[in-house]
Amino acid sequence: MPIYHQLGKIPHKRHTYFKKEDGGIHYEQLFGTEGFSGMSSLLYHLHRPTIVKEIRESVDVRPKVAVERNMKSRAFTTWSTPPKDDFLEARVRLLVNNDLYISVAAPKKSMTDYFYKNADADEMLFVHKGTGVLKTLLGNIPFGYGDYLVIPRGMIYQIHFDSEDNRLLIVESYSPIYTPKRYRNNFGQLLEHAPFCERDIRRPSELEVHDEKGEFMIKIKKEDLLHSYIYGNHPFDVVGWDGYNYPYAFNIKDFEPITGRVHQPPPVHQTFEAHNFVVCSFCPRLYDYHPESIPAPYNHSNIDSDEILYYVDGDFMSRNHVEKGLITLHPGGIPHGPHPGAYERSIGQKETDELAVMIDPFRPLKVTEEALKLDDGKYWNSWMEEGY
Repeated sequence: MPIYHQLGKIPHKRHTYFKKEDGGIHYEQLFGTEGFSGMSSLLYHLHRPTIVKEIRESVDVRPKVAVERNMKSRAFTTWSTPPKDDFLEARVRLLVNNDLYISVAAPKKSMTDYFYKNADADEMLFVHKGTGVLKTLLGNIPFGYGDYLVIPRGMIYQIHFDSEDNRLLIVESYSPIYTPKRYRNNFGQLLEHAPFCERDIRRPSELEVHDEKGEFMIKIKKEDLLHSYIYGNHPFDVVGWDGYNYPYAFNIKDFEPITGRVHQPPPVHQTFEAHNFVVCSFCPRLYDYHPESIPAPYNHSNIDSDEILYYVDGDFMSRNHVEKGLITLHPGGIPHGPHPGAYERSIGQKETDELAVMIDPFRPLKVTEEALKLDDGKYWNSWMEEGY
């Protein structure tokens, strides 16, 4: 997110002597992506962030693919996945390709005995149910229903939940997640026509500084292996930092829908972009105001991309039999559109209260074994009507 931010104590000039109160020095760390050309922040640690005491056994967490070349529309009832205590073990990977993994999770317990770092991918956690605090070495972010939590790759963090009833949609992106380019000027500022602005972005606050030595486990995901490293210092020992690379929260209800006289195309709902995929937010809004408009989306051909819709809440007028947490997959190469009757029912309607997250990848998704267990097996035929 291209907004400069500073938290805690930092020296006047970068790469200079930053003295501690006891006469020692702080340890500077550049935290960046895409080599030295992407977003970065400068961190100042009480201790060296490199002290590894032990490396334990690694675990293979590769998703098991069941359908390599999917050409069938599918619906996955994700809220039937049973809750699990552990935050990482609760992840159920459903749809994957080389650009992103899409998962759901129902974790019950807070992360208290280890920290986590995804060294492969940026993470976007959409909070469908639950409240708590995202704790990171750059500060804390309280979260709740409807929050997107965007966590850059390499960020060390813990999730602390307020209860055991939590539901998450998780996207792991193998390229950085940004706000859409067309909403930003040359300096990175969000423009007047953008559906959200910098005021809506919640950046880290309450920088926790731990001056502790001991044994601290950080689980690090790299190339689909989960490594367990034991560090000699508490990872949250950063006394200050500044820059552009940090986690942040954005609530879906702060997205301002763009409407028109006739039905607007899906890109008006775009919220994030990465290499080869976009994320959109469908929010409650007024319908089109042309006197003869048809509010329901027109049939359209998914030639260049798959389309994934995660249904959050409300009445999604273009679909029949929608429930919370349902994920639909419309593969690229075939057209799709409203279910029978939805097109006609929408005429004359003035508004919708739908809430959903859409993900459009520009390369085909593979369906995992875990996803097939949640597939209703009949969604592909749900457009059939009497007379055929």
